[in-house]
Amino acid sequence: MKEPMSIEGYDILVEEFKYLLEHEKPKVSQEKLVAAALGDRSENADYQAAKEKLRFIDKRLFYLNSMIQKAHIIDPSKSSHERVGFGSSVRIEDIATSQENIYTLCGVLEAEPENGLISIHSPLARAMLGKCAEDEFILKLPQGKKEYEIVEIYYQNIFSLKKNIRTKKDFSFH
Repeated sequence: MKEPMSIEGYDILVEEFKYLLEHEKPKVSQEKLVAAALGDRSENADYQAAKEKLRFIDKRLFYLNSMIQKAHIIDPSKSSHERVGFGSSVRIEDIATSQENIYTLCGVLEAEPENGLISIHSPLARAMLGKCAEDEFILKLPQGKKEYEIVEIYYQNIFSLKKNIRTKKDFSFH
């Protein structure tokens, strides 16, 4: 299954993969070799720690590679946003309470629900997909149903809304 993501999201994914593969893994492999040279590996904390770090790095590399392979890069700035789709910012109103919220649909790795960035796979995003302004939709929740109306659909760059953008210091394993 393809995984939609923005160009910036894909670039960060590739950057992390390269950093782990070219910098972090060789560095930790060297730490493991140095620790192994110190003697008994069964009671060598440095050796065990390096071995564990390598295991985490390999797992992360496997995951990142899988996401890169599944990536479906979408440039939402090129969409009309007449209908809700990937990269759309959507202002919705809870019909019962008149409370409004704004959500932007993005890829799973770009999501920050606390900042209004929701995965395109989330129940709320799936309920809005393909809808137009003034359309109503029902969201089924464990405690019942909620009805919403789409007030406005527009484009705003996903990464201009993100508060937690991963950088090289976030890629390494300490």
